[in-house]
Amino acid sequence: MLPIDPCADIGRRAWIPCPQCRDHEACDDCGAGRTCTVHWRYLLAARGRVLHLQCPSCTHLWEHETPVGGAA
Repeated sequence: MLPIDPCADIGRRAWIPCPQCRDHEACDDCGAGRTCTVHWRYLLAARGRVLHLQCPSCTHLWEHETPVGGAA
């Protein structure tokens, strides 16, 4: 398991499902599209439409491309 990125800041969060642990699937808030207090991800960086994220639950790192005109 990777350590949490040293640049991770709890003040910079995103609510994008983690493709590895998928911990959001059993959550009523996430399922309803509400901002969940548990299943957020560290937003490490954003370059244009590409978000660089890390899951605090499983520490998975990934990139997520948002659609044109807004966030996913």
